[in-house]
Amino acid sequence: MPTLTLSAIEAAVRASWGPDTTFASTEYMARGSGQPSRGQCGTTALVLQGLLGGDLMVADVEHEGRVAGVHYWNVTAGGIEVDLTRDQFTDTEKLVDVRRVTTQRNHGGAGEQPFLRLRERVTAALQPDAVTRWSSGSAVHIAG
Repeated sequence: MPTLTLSAIEAAVRASWGPDTTFASTEYMARGSGQPSRGQCGTTALVLQGLLGGDLMVADVEHEGRVAGVHYWNVTAGGIEVDLTRDQFTDTEKLVDVRRVTTQRNHGGAGEQPFLRLRERVTAALQPDAVTRWSSGSAVHIAG
């Protein structure tokens, strides 16, 4: 089983983000924080889930008193929350109604192509053994 560090995974993910890996509304992106992580949460959470296993968490993003989107992040089987995109929010946005996602990914949804692009880039940035293990559907061992 390949061994990766969380910092290596984080570096690979952050280096792989681009405008073509976001999945967010035009309005949400326009209101942006200027952070590269803006609009990357859904695709990033799915990529991390493929590598680490565990579940997804979701919360509504509230802006000026109304729900203006959703935010995704990960929770490992051991209960550790991992959120590489938490820095994307503006001062006027807050997370409300946090919940664990129990449904399966929509393989035909509009977010599929951005997810596949990000997964491909992250896979290329990681060890070849990790790519083999990931594509077989098994989680990768993470060094402590």
